[in-house]
Amino acid sequence: MGIKWVTRMCLLGSLLVSTTAWSAEIHGRSSTQLLWFNNELIEQRQFEAAEYLRLSVTNIDKAGKFNIYGYGRLSQDFSNGEGGAGRLYYLYGEYRDLFDKADIRVGRQFVNVAAGSAIIDGLQVDIKNIGPVGFSLFGGRDVIFGLDGEIGYNWNTDLGMSAYLTGFKQTDAEVSWFRKWDHGNVARDILGLSAKQYLLNNLKVYGNAKYDLTAETFNEVQAGLKYFPTSSLVFTGEYYQSYATFDTTSIYSVFAVNEYAEGLFRVDYTFNDMVSINAGYNRQGYGEGAAANVYHVGLGVRPFEPLKVNVEYDNRTGYYGNTNGVIIDADYAITKKANIAGGFTYDVYQRDSLTNDEIARRYWLGGKYKVANNVAVSGRIQTDVNAQYRHNTSGRVTFDYDF
Repeated sequence: MGIKWVTRMCLLGSLLVSTTAWSAEIHGRSSTQLLWFNNELIEQRQFEAAEYLRLSVTNIDKAGKFNIYGYGRLSQDFSNGEGGAGRLYYLYGEYRDLFDKADIRVGRQFVNVAAGSAIIDGLQVDIKNIGPVGFSLFGGRDVIFGLDGEIGYNWNTDLGMSAYLTGFKQTDAEVSWFRKWDHGNVARDILGLSAKQYLLNNLKVYGNAKYDLTAETFNEVQAGLKYFPTSSLVFTGEYYQSYATFDTTSIYSVFAVNEYAEGLFRVDYTFNDMVSINAGYNRQGYGEGAAANVYHVGLGVRPFEPLKVNVEYDNRTGYYGNTNGVIIDADYAITKKANIAGGFTYDVYQRDSLTNDEIARRYWLGGKYKVANNVAVSGRIQTDVNAQYRHNTSGRVTFDYDF
């Protein structure tokens, strides 16, 4: 994978050299990171460096319709002999407004419709400006990342299409289909529906559903509404249901699973610029009578302008143990260029009635300094103390350069 990634980036680099003569604009971000953490797989400490590069090349043609976008990661382990690794998340060319009717993307890209999402090496075409309905069609090689690079069969393929409403300010709706092949066999075959409607200027109704054609069942259903009588007060009610289905080619497809469902109610209220609160209740159902109740309350305080403090408390009782936990986060802007932040998490949990309470704690401290308008340095260090670790310290230092 590393050789392929470097090859693609070199090809892109040669293209950039040639496009500079066409007055193309090149923008992006280089993010260089140093990371240290406990590698759970080999149970050893690890220190590595990573480089994230995101870029866009625009105004390649005179009309400004053709652009190129790319994003990838290179990393090097310095402690455990794992060597270097690379991932190319996306690298595609996009031509917009072909005959004022179509947008075309070619290359590695992330595709997403109500029926599913994937990273593909392929083609996506969006048809627009033909009336109240737009259409999208995509297809290509299915890209899957593993620990050591890309995995999967080279001819694994994804295909999808969707139809959606366009031009309606208060209404969004989409119906879509997504299919995945694994070694020539249909592994996924999903129908999807997504809709959102605003009513009476203070009510939002939304819903999503996925139907698995191979398993002949809905594997995901969501329905909810938000009511905001004022700009400061929001009520949310939501129902979610899922039934885990797997690729037909996966061994997990033969295992029996229970349906999961939950109902949620939440209230958010902003008193003023200094104080806001939220509270909620969540009823979780795991099938065969197993259930849990989750209560949540949160408080946001800005005692004076540079300081923000958030406090959240959760209490969970029922299936598979009980949990009480609190999270405290604070952010302080020292100047317009510098800020520091820190937090503390404290959880008390009981796995089942036959075990004693266990305690998990996390402490973290971070900060960011803007050296210039396009240069920033940031960092974060945290340590976890729980039943598995007396001290599990991890951290990162990041240097960001925007160009």
